[in-house]
This record gives sequence, C-alpha cells and structure tokens, in this order.
Amino acid sequence: MNIQEMAYEDCIALVKKQWLARLACANANIPYVVPVQYACAGDRLYAFTLPGKKLDIMRANPNVCVQIDQLKSKHSWKSVIIDARFVELDGDESREEKHRAWSLLAQHLDWWEPGALKPSSRLADATPKTHTFFALDMIDVSGRATAS
Repeated sequence: MNIQEMAYEDCIALVKKQWLARLACANANIPYVVPVQYACAGDRLYAFTLPGKKLDIMRANPNVCVQIDQLKSKHSWKSVIIDARFVELDGDESREEKHRAWSLLAQHLDWWEPGALKPSSRLADATPKTHTFFALDMIDVSGRATAS
C-alpha cells in the first residue's frame, strides 16, 4: 500500500464532503477524544454539544485537534487532521453566527443525535442554556491517503 500526502485543496474537499469527525481535546496532558457531527463554512467547523466533559475541557484549553476520515476499504482511505481553536458561540455578538451554525448543521439528517436533544431553531432566544454551539477555527490542515 502506497500512502501519499494530500494537497490542501483535497483535504478541504474531504472536510466539506464528510460530516463526522473525532474531536480531541486535552486537560492536564490527558487526552479526551469523542465523535462529533460538524458542518464546514470557510475556515470554520461548526458543532454543538450539551454541557459535559468535552465542553469543560475546551473552555479550559481551546487548542483541539480534529480527525476526519473517508474509508472505502482497508487499502483505500483518506484521513485529514486539523489543528484548531475552540470558539464558544455565546452572547449577543454570536447570535447570528449561532443561527448560521444551526442552519448549516440542520442540512444533515438527524444532526443533533450525538447531543441527544434536538435544539430549537429559536435556540439563540432561549433562556436556559442546554445546548452550546461552537466553532473550530482551522489553524493547520494536513492529510494522507492511499494512492489509487
């Protein structure tokens, strides 16, 4: 099997095509990896989460890493790694972007399932904060793929 580096454009094309990623964050040098559904717009990935360990860790250490794969077979795959920075979409200044994230994510069927509760389309106006929308600003992108 011959493995090659992917061009930046090919990495971004894969990121835009997929919707499921592994998100890695770390607290006190202890890594934590979880699957997340995402949507891509420009140099940002959008996702949401319920309160919990992942959100606590990213608030304390906003430096994260994302892995996105496309697996056709054992000998035919692509994998992209993104170093990113967590940005919580909260407050009035993030209201429009939170709605944008919601509309991008809602293009995928059952996009809320990892979060267990479907957020309301009027989420930005809700007082109790159960769901947290966030962005991941892409800092560095690289990828590898098997040669065809």
